[in-house]
Amino acid sequence: MSKPGSAKRQPQTGTRRFISGVVEGFYGRPWTMEQRTELFQREQTWGLNTYLYAPKDDYKHRMYWRDLYSAQEAEQLIVLISAAKRHNVEFIYAISPGLDITFSNPKEVAALKRKLDQVKEFGCRSFSLLFDDIETEMCPADKQTFSSFAHAQVAITNEVYQHLGEPETFLFCPTDYCAAFCTPSVPQSSYLHTVGEKLLPGIDILWTGPKVVSHKISVESIEEVSSVLKRAPVIWDNIHANDYDPQRLFLGPYKDRPSELIPKLRGVLTNPNCEFYPNFVAIHTLATWCKATADLTVSVLIRLGPPSPGDEEEDPCYSPQKALTLALTDWLQEFLSTDQPGGKLEVTSSMISKGSNGKFMCRLKKEASDEEPMQTDMGESSYVPGPDENPLYTAEPLTLDDLKLLSDLFYLPYEHGPTARTMLRELDWLKNHSQAATSETDKSAEWCSRAQRFDDMCDAVVQMFNRLSNAPNRRILYDLYNYICDIKSGVGLARAYVKTLGGQGQPAAQLMNDDPEPWGFRGGLSGEFQRMLPGHGNRDLFKHPPMTTVYCIRPYCPEDKVEVQRVFTEMQRTGEGRAPRTAQPPLICDSLSAGDISPSPQCALVMEDDAGICGYALALTDATPAAAKTQVIKKLISEEFPSLVTSQVLPRVTDPSPAKRMIGWLLSSIKSSGSRGVFCELRQGDRRMLDFYSKLGSFKTIQVSGLPQDIVAMGRTL
Repeated sequence: MSKPGSAKRQPQTGTRRFISGVVEGFYGRPWTMEQRTELFQREQTWGLNTYLYAPKDDYKHRMYWRDLYSAQEAEQLIVLISAAKRHNVEFIYAISPGLDITFSNPKEVAALKRKLDQVKEFGCRSFSLLFDDIETEMCPADKQTFSSFAHAQVAITNEVYQHLGEPETFLFCPTDYCAAFCTPSVPQSSYLHTVGEKLLPGIDILWTGPKVVSHKISVESIEEVSSVLKRAPVIWDNIHANDYDPQRLFLGPYKDRPSELIPKLRGVLTNPNCEFYPNFVAIHTLATWCKATADLTVSVLIRLGPPSPGDEEEDPCYSPQKALTLALTDWLQEFLSTDQPGGKLEVTSSMISKGSNGKFMCRLKKEASDEEPMQTDMGESSYVPGPDENPLYTAEPLTLDDLKLLSDLFYLPYEHGPTARTMLRELDWLKNHSQAATSETDKSAEWCSRAQRFDDMCDAVVQMFNRLSNAPNRRILYDLYNYICDIKSGVGLARAYVKTLGGQGQPAAQLMNDDPEPWGFRGGLSGEFQRMLPGHGNRDLFKHPPMTTVYCIRPYCPEDKVEVQRVFTEMQRTGEGRAPRTAQPPLICDSLSAGDISPSPQCALVMEDDAGICGYALALTDATPAAAKTQVIKKLISEEFPSLVTSQVLPRVTDPSPAKRMIGWLLSSIKSSGSRGVFCELRQGDRRMLDFYSKLGSFKTIQVSGLPQDIVAMGRTL
């Protein structure tokens, strides 16, 4: 066995393609061979190129990793690898020996090599070693050989990689595979530093982001971990994974990963829902994201008027909502199709043989699947009802709006879709203002109107359920059925409750009865345990009370000068950004905010709420003329940071999101002018804005000699 770090580093040559695709790495029932082949077809159609085979419940992938595959199992894998090649998808076989391997035992290493050699004979050319979700304590024998857990993993990985002939694609999953696992932090993690320094450069490293299931993955976080790992990571993305909660399904778009990440990554693999067919949206939108080009020269125009509900900082190259609509439009065609792709792959020993080169070859035979129950012919009925008889039931066709609603109800781990958020807000308002339902006040009309609106939304969910239940493609329906039944039940209870509040009929039995039917309450022992715990509900995505303030961000106009001065003066008076009594050089931002200097064209925004202007963001694309009389501040201006930005927001704005959006739009406009970077001047006493710029993540403190102690300069490149 090689000692830690003893393997020679080989220089990397050529440009390798961006890894993009799917990892089957969840806990639970693995996908069938038929479903995997159908996945390869989708990947080829959508421009993805990789499949990582890592199902946690394949015994011989993880628990019994030493065992070789039987003849029947080998036949299946040969067929699967051949199918991937036929669709130009790179099949990566992953093995996870970390549960019980003794790294220092040569027999263990030999068993690992023997297993991968067998898979190589099947036609596989790409491999992965996974050391995720395992104990970090080494056995006594390993402690005598290796100085750390990281050294042990790196040594065996390098040795296996070289034994296999240094494959072009070889992935390594560290035990600390996200920032949350790194002690004390990513830059200071001795484990990651060892991996980065000792792992051969041809081996790529998997990374899930800030957390196991990362809400957002920023460019800065990837640059940070890449510096430690000494290579760009491959993202193993769990944003659509649902194996940790059987009541959740995720049908929202791939989002909160800026397209600027693409050139900074080796690749992205999504580890999606356990259910195969609902992953259409997750994989389709990932494919759209992967096609986005992070062209920093793209100009982003400042939009007029308030942002759309649920809108975020704009990515000039990728729109999650547009990607979602595109995916749902394509998915609708599959729902309505009775010609279901895939088909059962029949594998027999007569189909597999060794060629003259000694490699296994496979001839594929595809048959109709017998996995689904019989579907009867839905031809026109010969029965014609009479004039006084019930009309024949006619199933309404599923619509794109139905699928948009479905996606909104089962969106993403950290957020509900727009319609779901609206329904929660309306129910919360109706419940808290229930006294207005039967009163003779002006509020009564509003309550009744909003109750009707809520009822219409609930009815839309029921109609969606009915149309989904009658969709021709039953395979998709069967994967969705438990989830849509559950949401239909929950919506039905809420609908009945609102009707009761409004005095429409007697209280619903399932709501008020001491002995309700089982479907009238959330069952299961796990649910009862959770309801008994003090923290139950504190991670609900819908917070109480809901945020109802609406902010409008628009371009600054000359008539706004007085109001901007008012905001600036008020913040000075309250001490935020106020100059100290001791003499200090004036700041350009003071003159800009006070109206003594005019902002550059298209580089000024104001933010309004119901009470009026409550914030602003102003900029000079070239701050040199304004700094001509200020030698200290003049030192800040360089080719790297030629532009200046200043911003203030009144304390009544407690939600940071609108201010972040305003700064994001302003920076986009500055970038479109050709500027390479911006800086801002802040006083030490302005803790609120110092904290705001720091939490943006992209602004960093600039060290300038001679700068007064009271002044802080921060900048960022564009």
